[in-house]
Amino acid sequence: MIKKTALVLIVLLLTVSCVSKKVFTDLETKFADLKKENRHLADQNDSISKTKNQLDLDLASLKANYEKTKSERDKLASDYEASDKNLKTLQASYAALEKNSDESLKANMAKNRELLVQLEAKEKALATEKERLNKLNADLKERSARVNELESMIAAKEAAMNKLKETLSKSLKAFEGKGLTVHQKDGKVYVSVENKLLFESGSWAVGPEGKKAVVAVGKVLGDNPEISVLIEGHTDNDKFAGAVGQIENNWDLSTKRATAIVNILGENKAVKKENLTAAGRGEFAPLMSNDTPEGKAKNRRIEIILTPKLDEISKMLNEL
Repeated sequence: MIKKTALVLIVLLLTVSCVSKKVFTDLETKFADLKKENRHLADQNDSISKTKNQLDLDLASLKANYEKTKSERDKLASDYEASDKNLKTLQASYAALEKNSDESLKANMAKNRELLVQLEAKEKALATEKERLNKLNADLKERSARVNELESMIAAKEAAMNKLKETLSKSLKAFEGKGLTVHQKDGKVYVSVENKLLFESGSWAVGPEGKKAVVAVGKVLGDNPEISVLIEGHTDNDKFAGAVGQIENNWDLSTKRATAIVNILGENKAVKKENLTAAGRGEFAPLMSNDTPEGKAKNRRIEIILTPKLDEISKMLNEL
């Protein structure tokens, strides 16, 4: 609008040539002032535009912050509502628990009393079992001591039998190769004497050489009074053909021969007769087959079986 005013003034000046210089100068001054004022207003307009733009930017930022704050508010409101709901649920649960606490406490107390009763019963049972185990342990120690003692006794018996076997072997060395053997088996000592060294066929009378062997055995037995002696008579399976009325059969013959050996051993005063036993086995315990003469000769024999007395050991075994 200022520009338009200036132009009007110029036109007027050009058309009115008769205007004085003073008026022209005034108009020119006013024009200059108007231009200056125009520039000032233009600068103000630019500043205002910049301010407006900044205000627009600030407004947009404020709107964005507003939307963000609103969204956060809505989320907080939702969280609050959920938390409030959970709080009410917890309060209801707490109220229910508080209501049932007395009943639960009573039930727990009753259960605890029951458990205490069971615990006392188990403690009593444990004490009883402990006492039983202690007794078993004491019995075990006592039995272990008895077993050790028993083992010592058995070892001593075995050593004694070994010594007895050696003594008999030395005492009967002169009869080796004449049908007499000494051996040890199952803790016993066996003196086996074939009939050819002791008896004539069908006879139960001991010959001189055989009697020497039996007497030698008797001397060893006299030095070992704790030995039980079993004398067994054996025959082959040939039918007895001696005098009728004297011997009924091989069994009878084997018994008479065993008894004859017992009588010779009994002549030694040091031999305890209560330790001697005579037995006839007849043909029923052969060493070899009776199908050959050699086998029959081996089967016709006297077995002197020496056994250590095991009364004390048997008693200890029964006590274990």
